[in-house]
Amino acid sequence: MTDEISHNYLLYIAAFACAFAVSLLLTPVTKRIAAHFGAIDYPRSRGMHKEPVPRMGGMAIVVSFLLTMLVLTPFVEDLRTRQFAGFACGAVIIFLLGMADDVYTLGAKPKLCVQVIAAVVAVASGIRINTSFLPFYGILQPFEIPITVVWIVGLTNAVNLIDGLDGLAAGVSSIGSLCIMALCFLSGGEMALVFSVTLTGATLGFLPRNFNPAEVIMGDTGSTFLGYVLAVSSIIGVFKYYTLLSVVIALLALALPIFDTAFAMTRRAIKGKPIMSPDRGHLHHRLIDSGMSPKTAVVLLWAVSALSAVIAILIAARDYRAVIIVLAALALLSLMVFLYRRRL
Repeated sequence: MTDEISHNYLLYIAAFACAFAVSLLLTPVTKRIAAHFGAIDYPRSRGMHKEPVPRMGGMAIVVSFLLTMLVLTPFVEDLRTRQFAGFACGAVIIFLLGMADDVYTLGAKPKLCVQVIAAVVAVASGIRINTSFLPFYGILQPFEIPITVVWIVGLTNAVNLIDGLDGLAAGVSSIGSLCIMALCFLSGGEMALVFSVTLTGATLGFLPRNFNPAEVIMGDTGSTFLGYVLAVSSIIGVFKYYTLLSVVIALLALALPIFDTAFAMTRRAIKGKPIMSPDRGHLHHRLIDSGMSPKTAVVLLWAVSALSAVIAILIAARDYRAVIIVLAALALLSLMVFLYRRRL
């Protein structure tokens, strides 16, 4: 499959570099914007900050991602399609919703309704999970659209829910994006590959000021946007190319936010609480309550995400290039962790 695939490596490097640089430069600016609009995260019972921290820093991720997409449009044919237009419209909706939530603290139900609208916009453009490779296709086929909407909305909220420690959501999203990038590199899914390369650059550019102790946090502006882009990237880059294994691969690539959210919803349902109600039962909370430091907990959860991503790639790939991609990705992440710990 992969022998016939050609890649524009210069394009990928340019996409990563552009998104990384813009995000790195914009992140300090978002601190001032957040302060201007009163988007501040104050200490609270479930929170980890002892001092007020500006949120809405995710603006740097969103702007750097969308700006890079705009720059790449003349060079990537897939970015001039109806599918991309639907994705972009949905992304802007999610972005504006996240900003509004960071400033005004919206309720769960109105946020969910707007997220569904964003997902429907993306689906209407042709972005949907193909169930033809699954058992009982005849039963599932009529439900492809609602399945896709649930996947997009679910992952959008899953990344949002793990954004409870400095650097956690950004790091886990970077790992998930790297995993999708490697899978798309092997399969030839160009649009999803460009998405994942760009998202990785944008997220890593934000991390230096977001790692513990954070100068700024991404807020819903960033976390929901990350979840949305990862969801769409997985649909057009994993479900489209890996047939029967795609469900397993997608779950492994994004395992931490998916399973942590699934367990949280199950836990709340058993206790008779609304499934969207906040609590202190997420995995990162449990690690902190067990006596682990926030930095150690984040690095541990990064490692868990990296391990599941590696397994996903090795399942999907059947040649030596998978190992090279995995090692290169882990080397990059290790370097970033080293640099962040030194606060360079």
